[in-house]
Amino acid sequence: MRIPIFHVDVFTDRPFSGNPAAVCLLDSWLDDALLRKVAAENNLSATAFLVPAGGNFDLRWFTTHCEIRLCGHATLAAGYLVLSFLQTDRQIVRFATRSGGILSVQNEGEIFSMDLPAFVPRECANVPPGLSPALGPMADPTDVLEVNDTYVAVFENAGEIEGLNPNVALLEQLHPFVVAVTAPGEREDFVSRYFAPSYGVPEDPVTGSAHCVLTPYWTKRLGKSRLHARQLSRRGGELWCEMEGERVILQGKAVLTLEGSLTI
Repeated sequence: MRIPIFHVDVFTDRPFSGNPAAVCLLDSWLDDALLRKVAAENNLSATAFLVPAGGNFDLRWFTTHCEIRLCGHATLAAGYLVLSFLQTDRQIVRFATRSGGILSVQNEGEIFSMDLPAFVPRECANVPPGLSPALGPMADPTDVLEVNDTYVAVFENAGEIEGLNPNVALLEQLHPFVVAVTAPGEREDFVSRYFAPSYGVPEDPVTGSAHCVLTPYWTKRLGKSRLHARQLSRRGGELWCEMEGERVILQGKAVLTLEGSLTI
């Protein structure tokens, strides 16, 4: 069996930055154990698997460890691939997912727009005592929020976000929660980092799903309808965020870096 496979760098306009995702094109679903092995072989933060479905596609995402409920950057990678290379006569593609509902990606010229669910964070009533130590020495968030198995630690400035040196082993103990950290930006509206080691992602380069949480928070805090965001990982990346009712619209660029086939 030969499976077409592509690597796409997302939330960037140049190779070797942003967040890399693998996209695999299937005729029908393979056994889940095999999908996990393929994702582990790719060794990226996420692999998207597509199966044609009535003119659009069914979509699932796997990390090197497990299947996940929502993945923004791999969805954008899949949409970019379909609209830029596979079905260039269309402007929008829709994906049916098992946990995230119907998601869409639209080609808007030099940028791609993605429609995702919004998750509005609330004050964390019981902040786990291990959260601050897990984020590293001297980590002192001004606020901690939570929603959808995500802790959001808010800091005063971008320098604090850049200076965090998290303890991966301690972060794993927060499972099933993952951790996003965020602060006002200097040139952007806000910045962030994202850690999900118990799901096989010690630090994600640029995380679309995290911005489903961060966008509602910063929209309310800043009183702005459109936000420019940057994730301060080693690779780095940027995206534009907007609330639309109970949805979040994320926009970003992408670039194809690899095309080939996987032999099983």
